[in-house]
Amino acid sequence: MNAGLRVLVLGATGAVGQEFLRIFEKRGLPIASLRLLASARSAGSTLEFKGEPVVVEEARADAFAGSDVAFFSAGASRSREFAPAAIEAGAVVIDNSSAFRMDPGVPLVVPEINAHAIEPSHRLVANPNCTAIVLLMAIAPLRALGHIERVIVSTYQSASGGGAAVMQELIDQTRAYLDGRPIEPRVLPHPYAFNLFSHNTPVNEQGYNEEEWKVIQESRKILGRPDLRVNVTCVRVPVLRAHAEAITVEFSGPAPTEDAVRQVLAEAPGVRVVDDRVGNHFPMPIESSGTDDVLVGRIRADVTDPNAICLFATGDQLLKGAALNAVQIAEAMIASGSIGTATVRQ
Repeated sequence: MNAGLRVLVLGATGAVGQEFLRIFEKRGLPIASLRLLASARSAGSTLEFKGEPVVVEEARADAFAGSDVAFFSAGASRSREFAPAAIEAGAVVIDNSSAFRMDPGVPLVVPEINAHAIEPSHRLVANPNCTAIVLLMAIAPLRALGHIERVIVSTYQSASGGGAAVMQELIDQTRAYLDGRPIEPRVLPHPYAFNLFSHNTPVNEQGYNEEEWKVIQESRKILGRPDLRVNVTCVRVPVLRAHAEAITVEFSGPAPTEDAVRQVLAEAPGVRVVDDRVGNHFPMPIESSGTDDVLVGRIRADVTDPNAICLFATGDQLLKGAALNAVQIAEAMIASGSIGTATVRQ
């Protein structure tokens, strides 16, 4: 076998699954062999990797034998079903679903922030919620400037967060609207084209929808701050890919200066400052789509609170919000030896 990893992707035909293939090639992940799994409906179809077709296989419990690392992006129920089998077969599982994120025994990782949470014994690592990743990429560097007491965020979330079917629904409804035809919601509960609505997940007894609750709980875990006060309002907007977030960060003392915030963000890996007041040019989903970095701008003091600073951030939900972050986790595990000589075949 050629030097490299035996890689498997579960949920390969989905929007995130297809991004994995592009990222593997772009970043040069050392791959000796690649297997793609999906539902029985997709089995037998092909996807392209490095210019060659790869046949999609049906996801089965016995399909993980001989894999070194398995990237999961097929939903929480499929992750719970297949992760034990993959681990038993010897693979490291990097899971993009919500299934294991809040399990205290499973690290929840954004590599630029808490790669240290991964230990050599870990065979399962959770990829965080996309909205939480964009938020934390923007605010985690600010910890160097003071103790963060509270975070308030309102989100503008793209169709890609709901997967390929929701992206297609937005395209179809937009075309119908412009053609003067009725809009017929099929995947989402409300008309999507030229509309926005509260994130389409169930609302809990506290009044927060599921997406908002994920951001609160996952942010606390990743930052190691179970007491961090986080308030979130999540809204679905008619953008194909790349989430945007309006963020207010409150510190325990006087807020850092705008220049200090710009400098620390400019030096943060995976962040690009877009903050041109003269040109009125700030982060936009259209510019962060297809981009690895999270864009951060609209940096300004909160004139109502001397301890607060305000930001606006955007990040590609399919890249840093999902597939890219998962591949970066694998790269960190390779670098640390968690995926190493025992699994990379020569």
